[in-house]
Amino acid sequence: MAVSESPASLGRVRMLVEPALRRAVSVLSDEIRPSVEYHLGWVDETGARLVGDGGKGIRPALAVLSAEVVGAPAVIGVPGAVAVELVHNFSLIHDDVIDGDTERRHRKTVWSLFGIGAAIVAGDALLTLGQQVLLNPAIALGPSADVDLAAASKAARLLADSTAAMNAGQALDLQFERRRSVSYEECLTMEGGKTGALLSCAAAIGAVFAGADQSSVDALSTFGLQLGLAFQAVDDLLGIWGDPDTTGKPTFADLRQHKKTLPVSAAIAAGGPGAEELMALLADEELSETQVARAAELVESLGGRERATEEARRSMESALRALDDASANPEAAGELRELAHFIVDRQF
Repeated sequence: MAVSESPASLGRVRMLVEPALRRAVSVLSDEIRPSVEYHLGWVDETGARLVGDGGKGIRPALAVLSAEVVGAPAVIGVPGAVAVELVHNFSLIHDDVIDGDTERRHRKTVWSLFGIGAAIVAGDALLTLGQQVLLNPAIALGPSADVDLAAASKAARLLADSTAAMNAGQALDLQFERRRSVSYEECLTMEGGKTGALLSCAAAIGAVFAGADQSSVDALSTFGLQLGLAFQAVDDLLGIWGDPDTTGKPTFADLRQHKKTLPVSAAIAAGGPGAEELMALLADEELSETQVARAAELVESLGGRERATEEARRSMESALRALDDASANPEAAGELRELAHFIVDRQF
């Protein structure tokens, strides 16, 4: 599959999930909804309706495919897909505030347009709405929704635990910015929480709604966790060397923010004068363009780029092995494999 080609499953799931996502967002108050709809790419800065890209939709696709892979209809995974997407966007809105990012997907971020307070409230509202959708799926599916409430309660617990792990990973990420060095193992632990936890939830939550056996749910959780590690490894690479026209963020963005990502921690672990120079550069409060470029050069020469690339591949292979233990539907399993390859080969 070409790097630029999105899997067909993303489009199929988007058509299924987006109406439910819009129905859920419609219950937000008039004071909150405009900033959320803007963030999701549904309206422009003036509130005019758009037909645009609201993101890759990887997490909803995982949720729906996880229901299908255990033999359930796609619609069974929709409440989980909506809930996980809401929580994911909560994290994005808050991340932009934390990082001070003024652009996401080539548009102004919520906080830079509506203000920090409004962004925090919008994120909180999405987090809350995600749990509400699971506990009352009719919010997303409409009043005729027929959902196993015991399964919905189990799914809500899964999402709550995953969100807690994600928040813990985010806290570690912030702490690492203030540290001179971070070990490669510490970085993997942080990324397993920050990114892996929610993807693990997404990859299992549809199966939970489907009433799948625990061994299948566990296998899908492992698949999602390992896929999350691969996803974050690619993000770390793009955060330094990604094309700004494609990623929507400046080259070397993560280095400017002193982030101790996988390539950086791997480079520091190499030791020697180069690692010492890199740590000294990243200790500066504000890096010049020359310093940022030098830091990127050091990360690459010390093997950080190569090791992070290999980590993405290794994690994907682990994910695919776990998927073999949960595949009751070969067609859905094939779509999950295609999605995994897309995550690792993407350029945005």
